[in-house]
Amino acid sequence: MAIIVRLDVMLALRKMKSKDLANRIGVSEQNLSLLKSGKVRGVRFETLAAICRELDCQPGDLLEFVADDL
Repeated sequence: MAIIVRLDVMLALRKMKSKDLANRIGVSEQNLSLLKSGKVRGVRFETLAAICRELDCQPGDLLEFVADDL
């Protein structure tokens, strides 16, 4: 199973740069980049809520579940 992070898609749709979002939600650009690339093991609900607030989206717009083929 895999969780795919679609943050880059939402940023493009909102015409916002990662740097601007990082500043608005109070996280480092490096941490946001790690989240964007899917290289994190978890995300705080507080951070997820801040991203959704700034991008005017739902958590499901940012995260997608893909089942493994068995």
